[in-house]
Amino acid sequence: MELKRVVVTGIGCVSPLGNTAEETWKKLLDGVSGAAPITHFDASLFKTKFACELKDFNASDYIDRKEARKMDPYCQYALAAATMAMDDSAINVENIDKNRVGVVFGVGIGGMETFQEEITNYAKTGDTLGPKFSPFFVPKMIADICAGHISIKYGFHGPNYITSSACASSSHALADAFNLIRLSKANVIVCGGAEAAILPCGVGGFNAMHALSTRNDEPEKASRPFSASRDGFIMGEGGACLILEELEHAKARGAKIYAEMAGAGMSADAYHITASHPEGLGAKLVMENALEDAEMKPEDIDYINVHGTSTPVGDISEAKAIQAVFGEHAYELNISSTKSMTGHLLGAAGALEAMVSVLAVQNDIIPPTINHEEDDKDPEIDYNLNFTFNKAQKRTVRAALSNTFGFGGHNACVIFKKYAE
Repeated sequence: MELKRVVVTGIGCVSPLGNTAEETWKKLLDGVSGAAPITHFDASLFKTKFACELKDFNASDYIDRKEARKMDPYCQYALAAATMAMDDSAINVENIDKNRVGVVFGVGIGGMETFQEEITNYAKTGDTLGPKFSPFFVPKMIADICAGHISIKYGFHGPNYITSSACASSSHALADAFNLIRLSKANVIVCGGAEAAILPCGVGGFNAMHALSTRNDEPEKASRPFSASRDGFIMGEGGACLILEELEHAKARGAKIYAEMAGAGMSADAYHITASHPEGLGAKLVMENALEDAEMKPEDIDYINVHGTSTPVGDISEAKAIQAVFGEHAYELNISSTKSMTGHLLGAAGALEAMVSVLAVQNDIIPPTINHEEDDKDPEIDYNLNFTFNKAQKRTVRAALSNTFGFGGHNACVIFKKYAE
C-alpha cells in the first residue's frame, strides 16, 4: 500500500505568550518569558508561587457564552485553538466530506478544575445537605470531551478521540493523526492538545514531588534548561492545534502548506514512573524510530525542539540521547527548549512545540533557550552543542524534530520538513 503524504495547512494556539499563533511566535523569537506570579488562586503558602498562565483569555471570543459554562477551561482552550487553526486552514466545511475529517487531541489530565471544585463543594456540604453535584460534572471533567466538542461544532464524523500519555499526550495525538491520514483512514485531522492544571492540586502535587522550580524571587528567569542552576520546570497552560491534511486533498482546494509531516516515533523508558532514564535510552530510541519512520538520516535534521523541562536529570539524559543518535552531526544542529519561555504545558506541550517546529521550518529561524548565563555550566552537559542560548538564530531549517517525554516513561517524537512537490 502506498502511504499518503501529510501536510500542515492550519495552526492555532492560546499560550502563556499570546492568544494567537502569531503573537506566541513573535514573543518566542524575542525571548520573552511567560512566567509571573500565580493569579488563578492564592499561592502564598505554596513552595512555588508562579506559573506561565494565559493572559486576557476570553472564552466567549470563540465559544457561545452559555456553552462555555458547560466546559472546563482545558476544553475552552482546545476549542479556541481548534477554531483558529480551522480558520487559518480556510477549509470550507460545507464543501468537504465530513465523514473523512476527524479530531484527535492530546490531554494529560483533563478537567482538573471541575473535579477539584465539585469534590471541594461536596466535602463542605455533603455530610449535612447530601450530595449535590452539577449535572455537567462528568462531561466537563472527562479528558476526551474536547474532541467531542470540536467535532460537534463542525459536524466532523471521522475518527474522534484523545490520547493521554502525560506530557507526551499531544505528540502521540499527532502520531496517530499522521498515521490515520497516510493510511487513508481520513483526509483531514484536527489535531492538538490542551491542558489547564495551574490549580492548588496541580501546583501542590508537583511541589510535593519537588518537580517545580521554586525561584519565586525572579519567575521570568526560573526556567533555565541546560544550565547548572536549573531547579525544576514551570507549569504552563493553554492549547495548540495543527490541521493535518492529505497532500492531494490540500492541493485540490488550493490550501497554503506550512510544512510536511515526515515521521513519528514512540518508545518507552521502562525505567521509573517519573524520572527519565539517566542515559536517555528511551529518548534515543524514540528519535531513532522517528528518523526511520521518516526515512531520514540524522544529518537531514537541522533543528531539535527538545523536551528540555529544566529538571536536573531530564536535561542531561536528553542531551546524551541527542549525542548518541546524531553523533558528529549533533554539533551542527540547533537545539532549543521553548519551555524556557512558555513553561511546560503538560499534555499540550507536544502540540505547541510541534507548531513551533513547523514555524521554524517555514521561516528558517530558531527560537532561543533563554536564561542561560555564561558561567552557569553543568559539568555533565557538553556545551559544544548549540543550545541556541538567549537569542534566536537564523539558518536554513530543512527539517525539525520535536521531542516530548511523559511520566510513566512515555516518549513521542515528530518530524516536520519543508514541503516540496
